[in-house]
Amino acid sequence: MSATAGQAQGERGLAERLGLKPGQVVQEIGWDEDVDDELRDSIEDLTGNELLDEETDDVVDVVLLWWRDGDGDLFDVLSDAMRALADGGQIWLLTPKAGRDGHVEPSDIGEDAATAGLSQTSSISAAPDWSGTRLVTPKGRR
Repeated sequence: MSATAGQAQGERGLAERLGLKPGQVVQEIGWDEDVDDELRDSIEDLTGNELLDEETDDVVDVVLLWWRDGDGDLFDVLSDAMRALADGGQIWLLTPKAGRDGHVEPSDIGEDAATAGLSQTSSISAAPDWSGTRLVTPKGRR
């Protein structure tokens, strides 16, 4: 296998860890200079679609939400993000890992997600500096 093929598989693997699939539409909220471009590229490569920005009115399968301590009210942003989700959609909340600027305590995420009516289903290391938390609407509320 060539280095390029291995690199492509590694990048695709980043998006696959999020459970994304070809053809899905992903909206990105909270972009800033500190986001992980490899993860963003892998999502576009796997889905075959460009990431939609936060101004889109389209219905989306997944919201990719970059969030840092100090970005504002997480509950409000989660509530707004839910409006764009298709039935069965999910929000991937990406926060800086512990010890990094902007780290958000897991208890704060859990509290704001529950208040917004979301359930936390899994957490992963999404990128070298970012943790990912998968949030979904409970099945009874979909």
